[in-house]
Amino acid sequence: MVKKKKNNNIFYNLRPNMMWLWTVVFLAIMGFALFGEGAPSPLKSDWGEVEQLIVEGKVKGIEVVNRDQAMVYLTDEAVEAMRATEGTRYSDVPQQGHQLEFQIGSVDTFRQDFDKATAVSPTAVRLTYDNHRQGWVDTLLNWLPWVFFIVIWIVIMRGFGRGGAGGGAGGGIMNVGKARTQEFDKKDPNRKVTFKDVAGLEEAKVEIMEIVDFLKNADKYRELGAKIPKGALLVGPPGTGKTLLAKAVAGEANVPFLSISGSDFVEMFVGVGASRVRDLFEQAKQKAPCIVFIDEIDAIGRARGRNAGFSGNDERENTLNQLLTEMDGFQTNAGVIVLAATNRADILDKALMRAGRFDRQIEVGLPEIHERKQIFDVHLRKLKLDPDLDRDFLAKQTPGFSGADIANVCNEAALIAARHNKKFVGKEDFLAAVDRIIGGLEKKNKVITPAEKRTIAFHEAGHATVSWLLKGASPLVKVTIIPRGKALGAAWYLPEERQITTKEQWLDEIAATLAGRVSEQIFFGHLSTGALNDLERVTKQVYAMVAYYGMSEKVGTISYYDSTGQSDMAFTKPYSERTAQQIDDEVKAIISEAYHRAEAVIAAHREGLVTLAELLLEREVVFTEDVERIFGKRDGITPEVEPDRKPEADIPAEA
Repeated sequence: MVKKKKNNNIFYNLRPNMMWLWTVVFLAIMGFALFGEGAPSPLKSDWGEVEQLIVEGKVKGIEVVNRDQAMVYLTDEAVEAMRATEGTRYSDVPQQGHQLEFQIGSVDTFRQDFDKATAVSPTAVRLTYDNHRQGWVDTLLNWLPWVFFIVIWIVIMRGFGRGGAGGGAGGGIMNVGKARTQEFDKKDPNRKVTFKDVAGLEEAKVEIMEIVDFLKNADKYRELGAKIPKGALLVGPPGTGKTLLAKAVAGEANVPFLSISGSDFVEMFVGVGASRVRDLFEQAKQKAPCIVFIDEIDAIGRARGRNAGFSGNDERENTLNQLLTEMDGFQTNAGVIVLAATNRADILDKALMRAGRFDRQIEVGLPEIHERKQIFDVHLRKLKLDPDLDRDFLAKQTPGFSGADIANVCNEAALIAARHNKKFVGKEDFLAAVDRIIGGLEKKNKVITPAEKRTIAFHEAGHATVSWLLKGASPLVKVTIIPRGKALGAAWYLPEERQITTKEQWLDEIAATLAGRVSEQIFFGHLSTGALNDLERVTKQVYAMVAYYGMSEKVGTISYYDSTGQSDMAFTKPYSERTAQQIDDEVKAIISEAYHRAEAVIAAHREGLVTLAELLLEREVVFTEDVERIFGKRDGITPEVEPDRKPEADIPAEA
């Protein structure tokens, strides 16, 4: 087969069409209007001027056109005399046709004035009347709006045909039920993604590799009678790389990859969602073996029957029913593997999750420390880095960050370095980027009185002191009293990456969280609104300890947590009023005990806290090294608490 050579001539690819004709007509009209009439045009005048010319005998005739416009024809002698006068408006009067024109109001009144003027004129003046029909230019201008609307209508209909005006991707407005898929074909190397492009997610890769191996070596499995899973559900928090992992599966398997979002099935027209599901699987069967990826499947896969007050003939439920039928119905979908992604697996319909549809549920969680280092390696390739930058340090400073968060940190660090005219992106830029993403932009110009600033310093010093001295609390990284976002001050911690948390560790963290409020009360003798976020976090944590994790002796080892999400639709609590009272009492008791615990720690290390607060007022930012110099190496202590002991308030004179 001979390959046809592509013609690079720009005029070769231009093909005549109706738009060319309309363009030529439009340019001809504009050219005629601008350059068609080269001769001088008649002068605008009025009856007073024309009357004087009639009396002087310079008017040869007047023609009244359409009963409202008068055209004045001057004698040849008058025209030559006017054109001979230089520097006046009469020097440009035309020699051919009429020389002057003016508008008249009433024909009868004009005739009376005309008779009076011609009575004293030395020459006879001819008066005629005429009605002119519209020329082709006037006719074209009258039809131009209709032509404009017709052209707009043609453009809109062509838009429907391309699917750009609400139609389906496969045709005109009648094909609105076509699935609007994006295809990443195996023949396009620029858009091909493999597992090398996906950093971290090692366990998810191993679990999903079986699907890739089946698509590559299908005969090996068929000989043993094995069947590949029909579908796999990728579950995990936002930004962990679920979509990228699905693209890598298609790239590794070297098969077509059809991508569509769950919201693309939802439409205002009845029956469109089910029609698009059918069309999606029809396209997949034609390209089999292939992979169909449905992103955010919870848009259509939400459990049925949860919409109280609505009938079962819901459009979303019809779409889900059609999806269930296509994935495991009477029809065969050989070679079609469905991958889906969601971060709300708890609300999906049970029929969608059963074996035979989504056989596997692959957890795509937040990356561990070594996985974060790999993700940093991927996103740091394009940055101009400081040679001494420690990538292990960056991975340690970003616990709980997803892949999208790490990409944002790298980009933000580069922006900060460029803003400060640096040649390299260094460690300080990355720390500033992490601080900005977590806490927001610094607001150094925020108006804060000296008394408020001192209160904030002792508040943050209380957090830092108790968290440093209690074993179960997270170690401190940095404390600042510079406002960020909505916070007036902040303390950064480096939490230990653990899978479970003990009751003792949680109690230490609660005491450290309450330490800011405790410090304010001890040193200033009053309470402020600055501890709102601390109290909110503590209340939620303690209620979870009592009602969910069974960490209360009085309430017992009972959990009222509902992992299915059914409790969201319930109007009553899953326990009695007496149990609710017990939960409330136990929550108050635990918070009170943690409060006294923080008081005891602060009372025992009062001088160190004051030193730390004064250092904060002086430098506004204090790091781990400074706290270690004040309190010593962090070994962790668990001081005894005296329930009835309440330290006396000590209000500094400068407050």
